[in-house]
Order: sequence, then structure tokens, then C-alpha cells
Amino acid sequence: MIREIPGHKPRVHPDAYVDPQAAVIGDVAIDAGASVWPFTVLRGDQDNYVRLGKNSNVQDNSVLHVTPQYPCIVGDNVTIGHRAVVHACTVMNNCRIGIGLVMGVPAKPVRQMTPEELEDILRNAREYVDLWRRNFAERVVAATPTRTRTARRRAR
Repeated sequence: MIREIPGHKPRVHPDAYVDPQAAVIGDVAIDAGASVWPFTVLRGDQDNYVRLGKNSNVQDNSVLHVTPQYPCIVGDNVTIGHRAVVHACTVMNNCRIGIGLVMGVPAKPVRQMTPEELEDILRNAREYVDLWRRNFAERVVAATPTRTRTARRRAR
């Protein structure tokens, strides 16, 4: 479900995937290649916004939310594992948020990742882009706003 609130309409890039059982509400921007999986909630309300970066994925049953003071910003090539909560904070590029993790302000880095771990994070982000494109790309094209009845008529 993609739902606007007064004054704020979600912006989903045409080359992104939002599962029909996910909820994207309010001031939310989802960049190219990103994917939002079943029962996930992205809520850009409370006078702030959610941004999901390029090729990032938010897996089943996760929540991204804001506070009036802080947005929720997820960088590029990020994997957010199942049942994670990312609340009113910034996740930099090329990160993995583990299954069931609760992350909020103030969040602190635990340690420096090894080159092998960083490559594994990028591999995982690419896998999810490939997964939604392989299984759901047709659904994304059908739901793209440019594919309205009017646009199809003009194309004829």
C-alpha cells in the first residue's frame, strides 16, 4: 500500500519495487533499484521524511520511522534484515542492518568492516536487486505512474 498524508505523497522511482503487502506512508522517497518487501512499513509522518537509497532493500516485517526532530535516511546498497527497526537515524552507504536489530538515535558504529565483509554487503544488495527484478519486474512496470490509461493511449 502506498498512501499519502496531507501535503506528503510517497515518491517511488519507476525502477524500484514495493511489495503490495508493504506500507509506504507519507513523505517517503524510494530510489532506483531499491526494494521494500512484505509487511514492511516506511512511515514519513511526524513532519519528517524517510529516504531509501539506490539498490537498498528493506526485508520482511521491518519498520523505518521518523521523529519530529530526525528523519530516517538509508544510504545506497544497504540491506536491512528481517524484523529490523530503523528509527529516526541515518544509515550510511554499503551497510548491513542485522535481522531483528533495533537502531535509533544515538547509534554508534561497533567496528570497522573488513574488505571481505564490505564486498559481502554489496553482493547481498545486488542479490536483492536481482531477486525483485527476476520475480516482480513485470508488476513494477504495470504499477508505474507513466503506464496510466492516458499514457497507453498516447503511445498508440
